[in-house]
Amino acid sequence: MHTFVIEDKHIAVFPCAAPNAPMIYLNTYSGEGQKVYETTQATGCLPFNLVAISNLAWNRDMAPWDSPAAFKKGDPFTGGADDYLRLLVEEIIPRAEKELPGPPAWRGIAGYSLAGLFALYAIYQTDVFSRVGCMSGSLWFPGFKEYVFSHEPKRRPDCIYFSLGDKEAKTRNPDLKTVQENTEEIRTFYQNKGIDTVFHLNPGNHFVYGLERTVAGIQWLLNR
Repeated sequence: MHTFVIEDKHIAVFPCAAPNAPMIYLNTYSGEGQKVYETTQATGCLPFNLVAISNLAWNRDMAPWDSPAAFKKGDPFTGGADDYLRLLVEEIIPRAEKELPGPPAWRGIAGYSLAGLFALYAIYQTDVFSRVGCMSGSLWFPGFKEYVFSHEPKRRPDCIYFSLGDKEAKTRNPDLKTVQENTEEIRTFYQNKGIDTVFHLNPGNHFVYGLERTVAGIQWLLNR
């Protein structure tokens, strides 16, 4: 593992020995990159490189635009995704890939919760990622479904993975209760365009099995 810091973001690179192995970029909430990588290795994933980014300003860096807080005591979203994505593409990716024995076969971007939303948003702003893992993605985010339906990705993705817990939409919160409906509609939208995509509905709410759901998404992307 190699680590470095750029603008307070903590980056951990987990390289594999295989030349030209794919590279997955994973934005994390609490620095779970090590556990994700260890679990993928223990479960026999195909060879890949992982770059895990942590110490993010979550409600800013992962949010595509400003939006009120989703919870009464929560913080508002201050859309800084474009700024963070620029940092990721222009500084983090080149530095991380210096550590590799050769250029990756392809790049994927993945994340859980708001980072899943960001992963999907990223393909509308840059063409460097060809596969997307949106695990328990915050696709309830106001205006995002409409954004997807009215914009074209910078590059047609090879495949997209979606998942949710089966209890995530069972809430009185008017925004969050749309998450499953929105996810299924967005998945169908891509499917109708002929893009390889899947939607997995897992047991539980948003706050359980995050590690397992993340690993499952990465494994699916690697196996396409």
